[in-house]
Amino acid sequence: MKIVEVCAFYAPQGGGIRTYVDRKLRAGPDAGHEIVVIVPGKDSRVEQVRPGSRLVTLASPPFPLDRRYRYFDDEDALHAVLDAERPDVVEVSSQWRSCAMVADWKGDARRVLFMHSDPLSAYLYRWFGTIAQPASIDATFEPYWRYLRRLGRRFDAIVSASPGLSRRLIGGGVGKVATVPMGVEPGIFSPAHRDEALRRELLARCSLGPDGLLLLGVGRLAPEKRWPMVIRAAAAAGYRHPIGLVLAGDGRQRARIRRLTAANPHNHLLEPVRDRAALARLMASADALIHGCEAETFCIVAAEARASGLPLIVPDAGGAADQYRPGIDQIYAAARPAAAAEAILRWAASGRDRRAAEAASPVRTMDEHFVELFRFYQQLGDARRDAA
Repeated sequence: MKIVEVCAFYAPQGGGIRTYVDRKLRAGPDAGHEIVVIVPGKDSRVEQVRPGSRLVTLASPPFPLDRRYRYFDDEDALHAVLDAERPDVVEVSSQWRSCAMVADWKGDARRVLFMHSDPLSAYLYRWFGTIAQPASIDATFEPYWRYLRRLGRRFDAIVSASPGLSRRLIGGGVGKVATVPMGVEPGIFSPAHRDEALRRELLARCSLGPDGLLLLGVGRLAPEKRWPMVIRAAAAAGYRHPIGLVLAGDGRQRARIRRLTAANPHNHLLEPVRDRAALARLMASADALIHGCEAETFCIVAAEARASGLPLIVPDAGGAADQYRPGIDQIYAAARPAAAAEAILRWAASGRDRRAAEAASPVRTMDEHFVELFRFYQQLGDARRDAA
């Protein structure tokens, strides 16, 4: 097959989508498929990543709310690339403007929407969750659900990486939903990378000795990640136990997060960790991973932490909740700082023993994800031929 992905949320600086795309550009040719990924960028160019895979950049304007990203604004240019590529499958990773552009394209390829984002959880539930239940919010924003249902009719499939998100989509009347869980990069994350010297150094940066407990948070410094809530929860738990919190990430809230961490000697904000090997060493050297975002569609950070042998402290909604393992991890009511603090305290009671988490560390890899995804795309083609 020839698979073309139209990826609107690709940032050259890195991030989960960048990691996913880079792996797909390798996994496709290994499985005998040709992969082309189209992304918005500063200028138009084509990069041959390896035989059988290319990264095509279309000149596009900056995204106003986050200057790390750009957005597709030239439908004719995008259609011209799709016409020239003649894909068997075209996958789009955003349900917004680029999604409509792909739906309006006149080609005969199978069309798939991959739900790499969950706007309802990331924005609407977060904005209005203190005054209304999700069902009421859904009813108020019924036009969005009608839009998703229309997409279900215009696409051959809507793929979700999270069982929880799939259930919500199906419950909202969206058709053709398929769950294909993602995974971690193989050979990167492992408990074997634990570095006690690094752990002591990080605890020292948090003004704690080696007997302290080291919490790690990793991800974009953006409002939906709820880092201020995580910081408040760790501080509250810190009155009962010596707990250090180290955050690693970058984003538009970096200045605010820097101010919040600077106000507590037991917090430390690292520079962004771009190197994957360094991130694997950092994860394996912590005592637990804490996450605050209930809007993840898979939560690759939690999966990477599991592969590193860490117990998790996660909210009870979104893709992070799908990573929860009873008896190993802690789960708390999403968006509630007091509940997060209680989960930290529960973890602190047994946080020095990682043996159960390390024993359960093997997780699904991205390569396993792509094997299943490509098989699903092949089945879509078989079903279309049978129908014809």
